[in-house]
This record gives sequence, C-alpha cells and structure tokens, in this order.
Amino acid sequence: MYADITIKAHCDNPAEAESILLGLNATYQGQDVQTDTHYETDLGKLKYRKGNVEHVLMQYNRVQLDDAKKTEVYLYLKNPTAATITAVCGGKKVIAEVRKVRKIFFIDNVKFHIDQVEGQGNFLEIEAIDLDGSVGEEVLRQQCDYYKEQLQIQEEDLVPEGYI
Repeated sequence: MYADITIKAHCDNPAEAESILLGLNATYQGQDVQTDTHYETDLGKLKYRKGNVEHVLMQYNRVQLDDAKKTEVYLYLKNPTAATITAVCGGKKVIAEVRKVRKIFFIDNVKFHIDQVEGQGNFLEIEAIDLDGSVGEEVLRQQCDYYKEQLQIQEEDLVPEGYI
C-alpha cells in the first residue's frame, strides 16, 4: 500500500502554472485525455481511469487534513486487462464519470496535474507520493506546502472535494 498527500486548487491560469513548474525543473510526462469511471463500493472509492498515459484501476480512501487530503491506496493496477476490470468492477453500480485533459509533471516523488475538467473548469493538483513508507507523512506535507507556495496557490482557491 502506498500513501500520498494531495492539494487540489482552482487554477485560473494553467499556462502560468506550467511555466512555474518548468522553471522548477519539473519533468513533463505528457498530456493525457482521461475518463474516470467511479463505482459504488463499501470501502473508499473504486475508480477505473482510462487514458493514454495513465491507465489504471484503483481503490483508495481519502481523509481531509486541513488544506490537504491524505490518500491510502489499497489497489493500484497499471494497464489492467478487460478481464481484470470485469472481475473487479463487474456488477457494481457506476456512480459517476469524469472526463478531463490532464498535463502531468514530476519533481522527484511529487506529481503535479494541470487539469481541464469537462463542465468544471481548470484545476491544479500537487500529489506528494510515498510508495513504500520511507518518506513519511510529515515530509509529504512539507513538500505540498512548499510547492503550494511556489505555485502561488491561495487558500480561497483550494478545493476540498474530488471532481465527483
């Protein structure tokens, strides 16, 4: 199981956010056109993300922490087969679909998304990731706070909920 700390905010100027990230020597991973299908589940959230860069099936739980969210990931399968998707999601009720265009950047263990979400607008996410428990929540929080400041994210721009 891996964990992350995430900050999500409205982004009025995606081009400026991208420029700041590149100025911080972020590595651009590409632009992804994604459809996230969310399923009803008893534990956390179950999501199938279909994209050309990120294609995953995941189950996770999010907890609100002040201006950030802590995510514990229980299942994360890259490039799941149709049979796996059917085995995990088959028979479950679809509760929402979210379509977005996402630009993906990395600085070390921190992932950044600049999202244009259909019907909702533009968003910026900072996701500090701990794959094996070696980084720790305190460092993840410090990383999020540092990049929040660098990206000039204001408190009033923060978004505590997901896209659904």
